Amino acid sequence: MSWFSNLKGDTLAGIVVALALIPEAIAFSIIAGVDPKVGLYASFAICVIIAFTGGRSGMVSAATGAMALLMITLVKEHGLEYLLAATLLTGVLQIIAGYLRLAELMRFVSRSVVTGFVNALAILIFMAQLPELTGVTWHVYAMTLAGLAIIYGFPLVPVIGKTIPSPLVCIVVLTAVYMMTGMEIRSVGDMGELPDSLPVFLWPEVPLNLETLMIIFPTALMLTVVGLLESMMTATIIDDLTDTRSDKNRECKGQGIANIGAGLLGGMAGCAMIGQSVINIKSGGRRRMSTLIAGVSLLLMVVFLADWVSQIPMAALVAVMIMVAIGTFSWSSIKDLKKHPMSTNFVMVATVVVTVGTHNLAIGVFVGVLLAAMFFANKVGNILYIGSEEADEGSRRIYRVVGQVFFASSERFGEAFDFKETVEKVTIDLSRAHFWDITAVQTLDRVVIKFRREGTEVEMIGLNEASATIVDRYAVHDDPEAVEKLMGGH
Repeated sequence: MSWFSNLKGDTLAGIVVALALIPEAIAFSIIAGVDPKVGLYASFAICVIIAFTGGRSGMVSAATGAMALLMITLVKEHGLEYLLAATLLTGVLQIIAGYLRLAELMRFVSRSVVTGFVNALAILIFMAQLPELTGVTWHVYAMTLAGLAIIYGFPLVPVIGKTIPSPLVCIVVLTAVYMMTGMEIRSVGDMGELPDSLPVFLWPEVPLNLETLMIIFPTALMLTVVGLLESMMTATIIDDLTDTRSDKNRECKGQGIANIGAGLLGGMAGCAMIGQSVINIKSGGRRRMSTLIAGVSLLLMVVFLADWVSQIPMAALVAVMIMVAIGTFSWSSIKDLKKHPMSTNFVMVATVVVTVGTHNLAIGVFVGVLLAAMFFANKVGNILYIGSEEADEGSRRIYRVVGQVFFASSERFGEAFDFKETVEKVTIDLSRAHFWDITAVQTLDRVVIKFRREGTEVEMIGLNEASATIVDRYAVHDDPEAVEKLMGGH
């Protein structure tokens, strides 16, 4: 796909993204307990590198709040150098994850979990703007409302409304108003000092020994998991927005390379950003060029145009982020609560509540995936039917098993047989059943053994090839010693 096929849209979108990245990178640096330039250099490096190495065009990666929260303890106890070392190790682990194709695990994340993740992020993005709207003068509210009016009203203007991203118009107009009126409201310059020099190659000054590895590995591992999880989920969302597909295993490797680059330039670890990615897409960014321009523009702005950038009122960026929150939230999911099954709704709401409550995306998604798996296992486990009929003038009983036998349904399977009935032979027809795990095989063992102890001959027929393989490998009902061990407590 050509880098230059959407040059105008990518350029304008990249500039908007760069402007939105600056205050967030500073804020995330403060959260992590490091100098603002650490987050700004990281955002520049990750944006530029991921434009070439990532698996999803149009997606923006930089320093993020989710990653910053995981760095606090390491920075507090050991300092910046160990954070840079942890960032490098995070990159290495993410590259390994890419080669191990761990992105394939995303297929276990259900649509209800993705919807919950999206809604939680939208809520968190909105909540992150509240400090800028609390305890302020009326001017801030007026500027924010004016910004929202521009964002949603400018696209309706004939001719130019569709050619220039409305968030960019919002930022330019409100900055001009702020500079002309001199009103006393917070600006980007109040967030922190902007760097006045380009980043340089910086190898972490830490001892290269096992002790250092033990210090940085736990943090690096958490950064790896959260970074890849947020990046994979963001890629899924952008896939839906653009009706295209991403290479998630390439994205894992790309994130790793980008984080190594960030660490070597004095930056903190980062990952894909749902808010900035949505800004990019909604502003017309579609190609890798938009991400590249965002990273380059960010650096040029903070180093060479710091006096101008520092004049951007935070109210303008709050308006842009509120637009992102509104656009990110899946409003259809509220209407779907009436149509979707209770289990689906429960998974979605639980993902939202846990993510918002903990501010930890990994925990929220983990809880959602776990609940979805439990509901699925319970549903499949209930789809099990075992009927029986007499044969050979009452001397034989045939049991016909239909469904899936595994840990969630094995108890029902075991309770479906009448071991006290006096028959010479029992035939268990498994032609429409499937055995999945050790629990199912052990339950089958118990059924066969109990019948044999009652003096009943047992015959199993119709076992499919996959089930026969696991039964032949793990069943013990023909091994006297194993039978005694299995039934010893029964």
